[in-house]
Amino acid sequence: MNTRMRRAAFAVAAGAMAVSLAACGSAEESGDKSDSTKSAAKGDNIKVGLLLPENQTARYEKFDKPLIEKKVKELTNDKGEVVYANAKQDATTQSQQVDTMITNKVDVLIVDAVDSKAIANGVKKAKDAGIPVVAYDRLAEGPIDAYTSFDNEEVGRVQGKALLEALGDKAKPSAKIVMMNGAVTDPNAALFKKGALSQLDGKVDIAKSYDTKEWKPENANLNMEGAISAIGKDKIVGVYSANDGMAGGIITALKAAGVSKLPPVTGQDAELAGVQRIVSGDQFMSVYKSYPQEADVAAQMAVALAKGEKLDSIAKDSVDSPTTKGVPSVLVPVVSLTKDNINDTVIKDGIYTLDEICTAKFKSACDKAGLK
Repeated sequence: MNTRMRRAAFAVAAGAMAVSLAACGSAEESGDKSDSTKSAAKGDNIKVGLLLPENQTARYEKFDKPLIEKKVKELTNDKGEVVYANAKQDATTQSQQVDTMITNKVDVLIVDAVDSKAIANGVKKAKDAGIPVVAYDRLAEGPIDAYTSFDNEEVGRVQGKALLEALGDKAKPSAKIVMMNGAVTDPNAALFKKGALSQLDGKVDIAKSYDTKEWKPENANLNMEGAISAIGKDKIVGVYSANDGMAGGIITALKAAGVSKLPPVTGQDAELAGVQRIVSGDQFMSVYKSYPQEADVAAQMAVALAKGEKLDSIAKDSVDSPTTKGVPSVLVPVVSLTKDNINDTVIKDGIYTLDEICTAKFKSACDKAGLK
């Protein structure tokens, strides 16, 4: 692991926390399936299939893919191979990609599902073919063998708490805010919303709430235009946005409506554009999630399963999905990212350099924020 990844991993490695998600409907027991999926242990010459959900969010191509590839190489003495495909937000495409991975006889699959329910059949096909499956970032349905993500309810709590802090004296039951949630096909979106509502319910008036199709910024922009029209641009005191991409669309809509003093807007993912909006004051906060730590864990799980090894030393906790109980899991903690801690988070952990953030357009704002 390089210095940047070591720093990022060290910063959160001690904080992986337990969670138990309620199972619903019929469920099957999970646990370590390596004995049933691999008849014999393999060496370092393994093939890891990696399926990521979309490429609109910057993180997947910039961080997750290269970090997982690097860690797999490290764990297999440069002999392991990562076969990659991106579904570009299409669940049908991702199902076809699972079939292709099975045909190519990968030894293990890491899947970040476009649609957690729709992927269940593909997960079962992989298992039937003797290929264990690691659910990455989103808790996929079907007989998965392992799961790593962030504490997603905590993400929502962090966002909701930050929004209330930003509102200060304006935080009262009559204060109108807009909630821009993620896509209903993403189980994380429901967890973000649940966490946020645990902070916001009763303390502000959620005047409009949207489940944003495909997480797309342009859909968030259209939703926000509708909210402004329905509520009135001068009556919106804050906006809960589930991620940075949507925050960008929301802020564009507010500016287009002639809102001169922007209300606080939340975000998530610490995307470069989001960090720059935080520096400039357009966006109040984001949620920084250590992609190096999450990718590191996913690669460890995948390599162990491909080799027929147990996950006891990697996953100390477990979660229940709607279809599978006791899935070995590692949940990585998160950090509220504001103007005050950019230096201590994304810069310190090597996610971005000062030069990447503080381009000519943001130089003055960076100076005022003490980013030098």
